[in-house]
Amino acid sequence: MRIDLSGKVALITGATGELGRVIARSLAECGADIALHYHSNEAKAAELKSTIEALGRRTVAIKADVTKQDSIAALKQSVESSLGHVDIVVANAVVQYKWTSVLEQPAEDYASQFESSVMQSVYLAKAFIPSMMEKNSGRFIGINTECSMQNFPTQSAYVAGKRGMDGVYRVLAKEVGEHQITVNQVAPGWTISERERTNGLDESANYIKNVPLKRRGTDQEIANAVAFLASDLASFITGAYIPVSGGNVMPTI
Repeated sequence: MRIDLSGKVALITGATGELGRVIARSLAECGADIALHYHSNEAKAAELKSTIEALGRRTVAIKADVTKQDSIAALKQSVESSLGHVDIVVANAVVQYKWTSVLEQPAEDYASQFESSVMQSVYLAKAFIPSMMEKNSGRFIGINTECSMQNFPTQSAYVAGKRGMDGVYRVLAKEVGEHQITVNQVAPGWTISERERTNGLDESANYIKNVPLKRRGTDQEIANAVAFLASDLASFITGAYIPVSGGNVMPTI
């Protein structure tokens, strides 16, 4: 068995980010044509587009604001006019900000995290799932986080947004399952990315000591989980929150 996404079209939001780039390349390597969403980094989007085209895949890079419904609707139209029907949606984009205590975290950080985690997922579902329902097939995948199960100090805005996102995905999985559309979440742990490979690894001994596999995961390992869920090998998995964290978090039954 192998992961074969030939003939599929995949949209990755936040595709110019550290993890988004690896997810996009990985799905392309599995055979999918790729729609790259970016918010501001046009140069990085163009570079990634060239990389994927070199793999022999059709690709398009489109700027959009995932926190605005009209922008997501325009994104859908642009992708479909260039690549056709979207079979796989990966909601990876997220707003970044400084983490601090509940008492010190600016209120607007909670709102922006809700918009990028919860409303992005809602807008993507409204835009892309109806056509998946017509095809009686589809993959809807969100990037969550191990933090949503840990609830450590300074994580409140991030955890609140990602827990809200989790609720949307679980309900959506039940609502669209009869149409053979799977809805799942991948929850990375503290992941080694290209930035760290270039600049040096952050000190992580205190983190690793609590990880059963005694190491940090890589961006490629996260992308591998996404590729699996996007494929027919995962056709009977839906409503799942899957930590890719070396056992650092383990959902209860």
